[in-house]
Amino acid sequence: MKKMVQKLVLSLFAVGLAAAPLSGLQAVQTASAASTAVQSKIQVYLDGKKIAFQPDPIQEKGTTLVPMRPLFEALGANISWNEQTQTVIAKKDNTVISLKIGSTRAAVNNKSLVLDVPAKVVNGATLVPLRFVGESLDASIKWEASSRSIHITSAEQRNEDNWKKIEESKLTVAQNVALNDNKVVMIETDRSQGSGVVVGKRLILTNYHVMTSTKSAKATTLNGKEFKVEGLVAYNKDADLALIQTSTDIGISSVTLGDDKEIRKGDKIIAIGSPRGVRNTVSQGLISNIYFENGVQHFQINAPIDHGSSGGGLFDEFGNLIGLTTSKVEGSSADLNFAVSVYSIYKLLDDYEQSGSKNPAFLPSTLPDTLKGASNEEIAKLMEKEFGGIQTENGTTTLQNWKVSRDSQGWLVITANMEPAFYMIYAESIAPYNRLWALRTLGDLKQMLPDDTIELIVYYEQTFNYEPRGLNPGEVTALGDGKWKVRYPIIHAQVKERAHVDIRT
Repeated sequence: MKKMVQKLVLSLFAVGLAAAPLSGLQAVQTASAASTAVQSKIQVYLDGKKIAFQPDPIQEKGTTLVPMRPLFEALGANISWNEQTQTVIAKKDNTVISLKIGSTRAAVNNKSLVLDVPAKVVNGATLVPLRFVGESLDASIKWEASSRSIHITSAEQRNEDNWKKIEESKLTVAQNVALNDNKVVMIETDRSQGSGVVVGKRLILTNYHVMTSTKSAKATTLNGKEFKVEGLVAYNKDADLALIQTSTDIGISSVTLGDDKEIRKGDKIIAIGSPRGVRNTVSQGLISNIYFENGVQHFQINAPIDHGSSGGGLFDEFGNLIGLTTSKVEGSSADLNFAVSVYSIYKLLDDYEQSGSKNPAFLPSTLPDTLKGASNEEIAKLMEKEFGGIQTENGTTTLQNWKVSRDSQGWLVITANMEPAFYMIYAESIAPYNRLWALRTLGDLKQMLPDDTIELIVYYEQTFNYEPRGLNPGEVTALGDGKWKVRYPIIHAQVKERAHVDIRT
């Protein structure tokens, strides 16, 4: 944003110079000798302060010449004089100016340029072309005809003015919320809950993972109005972004997208979303880090977010959307939260505009419509492929040794084993994830097998060369040769018309 403002100011400055390159000076040059004699002296100001010249500035062929030393010193340049070559050399930062007395050729950083009027010596003082020197040192020049004055704005002053404008344009948190709160919605699907931001009359941007395995969804605005979601019209799985379309106009103006190139580590931000279903919750923090993963730019933030914040808006201090909140590291006191950058949002929206087909549709399910008539072996293979891992804050644990059978009462019994080391280390912290996985798995199985009574058991199983104590009867089995097997259920879930889940920690 800061660079954008600077570029705008510079471009406007360039236009101004092109339109009126000290035309007042040219008008003075063409005036009669009599009127010139009575005209007041030309005054020169740098950043509002008058520069004293001795002798006074003069004009020649529409060019104003001034004594070199006061001008260069006022602009912060160091000067040196080569008596042998009659050359003035001025240095400031990375700019070197070379002017030879009487020559219409000058050099800036060894690049040769043509002067309308050369530097000259008048009454023992070396005079140099003001405009050439000022612009070579990145200053802006303005002629004020009514007062016969020239106003120079240094690059430093211009940058300071620009910074002041930028600081003045920053919003307070309350102003930022007032601008964007109603542009953030809560999204509820048949499987989960998340957040989203309005980017069009019927378009909402959210996370891809909010919309996976979903067959229906609705968006709820700040004032409680609900809109049916027709489906996705564009998505980027790698960037975790999805663009969804509502059935009717939302009636809310779109968010303003920011510039990812202007985001810096340490910048202040606010996040608006619906954590745990608490609609349009605001938190504030900083950009803690910026990184790329598989070509996707991510922001690490310390603004608090939680489950349900996925797809919520991340806004900078100017009220611009700079990302969508996506995930967090559970169980850490370091506030390790993350958002996908607006860089990927621009790309997704551009792809949407360029695409020929914009018919909304939910993502196709990877599960079959029914498992009726499927063999136990076929069901076991499906379980391993589609439900063979549980994602937790500590990583993903793999479920192995899937078995499917029907007992004497006609129940469909599905079993698997969890990695024993993973369970031993993380048993307490992964319990909520085990429960969520079980409920979702039962829900999917019930849709595919609506008439069955289903029992789902995930075991801890490990072999020891001693007999472990303190376990329940039947959980320790002697294998012979001094070895014992421990086996007990970590997840025990069952469903008919209602589900019941028991988790062991």
